[in-house]
This record gives sequence, structure tokens and C-alpha cells, in this order.
Amino acid sequence: MRFIDLFCGIGGFRQALEGFGHNCVFSSDWDRQAQWVYEKNYGELPVGDLTAVSEGDVPPHDILCGGFPCQPFSISGNQHGFRDARGTLLFEVIRIARAHQPLVLLLENVRNYLRHDEGNTMRVTLNLLNQAGYSVQHAVLNASMFGVPQKRERLFFVCFREDLKCSDFSFPSPSGRVVALEDILLPAGDSRLDEFIVDRPDIRIREDLTCERQNRPLRVGTLGKGGQGERIYSPKGHAVTISAYGGGAGAKTGLYLVGERVRRLHPIECRRAMGFAESFILHPRPNVCFQQFGNSVAVPVVRAVFQQIQTVLGAQHLAVA
Repeated sequence: MRFIDLFCGIGGFRQALEGFGHNCVFSSDWDRQAQWVYEKNYGELPVGDLTAVSEGDVPPHDILCGGFPCQPFSISGNQHGFRDARGTLLFEVIRIARAHQPLVLLLENVRNYLRHDEGNTMRVTLNLLNQAGYSVQHAVLNASMFGVPQKRERLFFVCFREDLKCSDFSFPSPSGRVVALEDILLPAGDSRLDEFIVDRPDIRIREDLTCERQNRPLRVGTLGKGGQGERIYSPKGHAVTISAYGGGAGAKTGLYLVGERVRRLHPIECRRAMGFAESFILHPRPNVCFQQFGNSVAVPVVRAVFQQIQTVLGAQHLAVA
């Protein structure tokens, strides 16, 4: 099938769908650093400002993917929603969907989207998608339940075109696998980790450290006042949510007690915690990498959702590659 990759960032949706053999025919993102990484990995420079793109310039496609910008709806953002210019980019998705009527829209946003503006943002979103000719199902999925060691709760929308009568879609069940951050860490002696080590006199580590691996973050200590970005976790559990924003000593990746040292994650470890391929080319600046992964989707979650979409489309006797 042909798909388009809107607000593509560094291509998390593309990583998942190309793994099934599907073909990306259009991509768009206005961030130049993300465009650079995307081109390095896929040989294609995304189109910039989507608001300046005519529907006629978007090729015909079967699937529309989009992690439409979430900053207005995030707990850490200003929560202005549709009053914020970035929030109106949802209307760009609707505009292109109305023009091309793809079989399915696969969209993603932050969990807080559900309750933003006392639920009004969600009600407006569902109404817009219905008016565009789509039946919508949505669910919050946690990457921790799909084989990657990171707590990452995101809201997914699966929207089938109404005439397809796809009423039997269900979101994927958790994989049941127990994975831990320690499974994806670089070797302890790797010199590339040196710049991410945090050595401070106010580090406090609990004495009763757990040895049991669990599919959730396991807090084992703090530094400073113990606020966000100052909590220390065990590699026997999962990483906290990789974030594009946030401060503190553990900004963007969280802090982890690895051996006897406390450190942030390396970009390679973040790549693994997001489920990207080992061959995926990273931006040379770590802080840019953190921001890009913080804005991306966890690839195994998208893969699991799309597998369910393919099953439903196949049951409708549609041509699924």
C-alpha cells in the first residue's frame, strides 16, 4: 500500500510501515534538523510547511499517518489547544483526508489530549474526523507493554473510511514480554558514556535495590530535591518517557543507576528504547537526538497497531501488500 507521513519528524511511522513492505509516497515536516535526519535515513527530503501544500500536490495514497503536533495538548505545554496555531495543524490532516479519502488514517498524540479543555478538544477532533467520512477508534497504549523498555503512553486514533464498514478492528493486546533497560544499554566501559555520567554529592540511593525485572520504571534514588529530572531509576525496570523537553540533571532521558554510576542515556540507547533499527542514522548532537526521539513514536507500538489494521483490511478483501 501507499502511505503518506505527515509531521514525520525522524520517521517513526515510516520505520514501522516500511517493515511491512509498504511504500511512502509523501512526507512532510518543517523542522530542518528532523528533515536532515529523515533524508539521511530514507533518501528523501520531507516537504516543509504543510499548510502551504496544495491537496493536489499530495500523491494518491491508501494510508495517512500523522503524529500531529502535540505541544498544545501536553501536560508540559501551555494547553491552549485549538487557540494555539500549532493545534490547528489537525485541520491540515482533515483537509488532506477529505481530498484523497485514504482507506485509513493512523494518528497519534499525547495522552493528555483526551482530557484537554475538559474533553472538548477530543469531542471536536472526533466530530471533525466523522464529518470527513471516517469511523474512529482510539486508545492509549504504553510502549512498556509492547517489547521496549520505556514507559511511553500515547493516544492512537485508527480511522477507517466509513464505506469500508470495518467494525471489527481492535487495538493490539500487550505482548507479555518482560524486557528491561539493561537489555539495551551500551557496555559499561564504553567511553562514549562519559559525558552522560552525573557525579554529585547529593545523590541518594536506596539500600533495598530490587533484583526483579519489571515492565515499569523502578525508582531507586534521587538527587537535589527529587523533582522531575532528579529521580534515579534501576536498569532492571524501564526508562521513563524520553521527552523533547524538561530540565534537571536527567533532562530528556531520565537518570539511571548503572553499576555504581548514575547517568543519562546515550542517544544509541534512546534509539533502542524507541524501537528504531540499529542502522538508523542519528543526528550528531545528542540534545537534538533526545528532542527528536522525544517527539517520535515508539516503532513497535505502531507496528502492532498496523498489524491489526492489515488484518481488518485483509478481511474486507482489500489488496494489502
